[in-house]
Amino acid sequence: MVRCFYALLFLCAPSCLMVSAQESADPWMAKKAEHFKPIADSIRQQIADAVPKETAAKPKKERRILAFYRCEGFIHSSIPHGNLAMQEVGKQSGAFEIDLADTYDVFTPENLSKYDAILLNNTTHMSFAKPSQMSAFMDFVTQGGGLIGFHAASDNFGRHPECLSLVGGIFNGHPWGAGGTWAFKLDDPDHILNQAFKGNGFWHQDEIYQYKPESYVGPETLRILVSLDMTKSEVSTRINDGPREVPVSWIRTAGDGRVFYTNLGHREETFRNPVVLKHMLDGIQYALGDLDADATPTAKIAGGKAALAPAK
Repeated sequence: MVRCFYALLFLCAPSCLMVSAQESADPWMAKKAEHFKPIADSIRQQIADAVPKETAAKPKKERRILAFYRCEGFIHSSIPHGNLAMQEVGKQSGAFEIDLADTYDVFTPENLSKYDAILLNNTTHMSFAKPSQMSAFMDFVTQGGGLIGFHAASDNFGRHPECLSLVGGIFNGHPWGAGGTWAFKLDDPDHILNQAFKGNGFWHQDEIYQYKPESYVGPETLRILVSLDMTKSEVSTRINDGPREVPVSWIRTAGDGRVFYTNLGHREETFRNPVVLKHMLDGIQYALGDLDADATPTAKIAGGKAALAPAK
């Protein structure tokens, strides 16, 4: 069952049918009402049909994820699609249960103790209201929890430099816009978290970020799984400044915790792509601690041959 951490209406009596003072003062409530539209039944069915029905690893115990989706910056219309997709993934695969939240009061040690991982679904410019909330978030991950990030999870924490390196890189523009179809290579074709791609590079329509050089922790820290394929002119001619290599999916350890991030997820359609959802589920199972995956940083392993995208 999905639990909700806020209530818009009291249903007990007409006199109670009002938004609480706290919520009415929170601009996020109005913003999400404006940006998030109902998902059509046909799209819901496409999402349900696309999710993996089996897991790569059997859960070691019952797992629960806290999916946080609040935005202080840009608001992606794909957020409700991602929330629904993860609900369906958890339900159909049996890999986890998931709770949705969009208020910072969920970040307490007591509340986080109920979870095995935190998922940041396209969050932007997260700004904890209290230092204790940031500490709870950091401690949860570094003391053994999982952190999962989709797309704009790397556009966060401007006010909290201590959190920046957890994800691995911070947004620095998107030369590869949402209207384009881009080439992707598998940096590590045989890695267990790349099994969804069956050893092949691919083309995919989505928006892809580059990362601020001063924030990107690089292959010395990250095990890079998927990158833009710079051998394709459609990709390489659009780069601005920063590293010539632009990673898209990676994992890393953070203290005793495990992090999986993928830049995929700007477009609503991404959350009904069965290959991407399989990649996400495998990354989630790694972050939960159920799927063993080599997180040795890319720079510390012998370089293998990447699987490039086919000719377009």
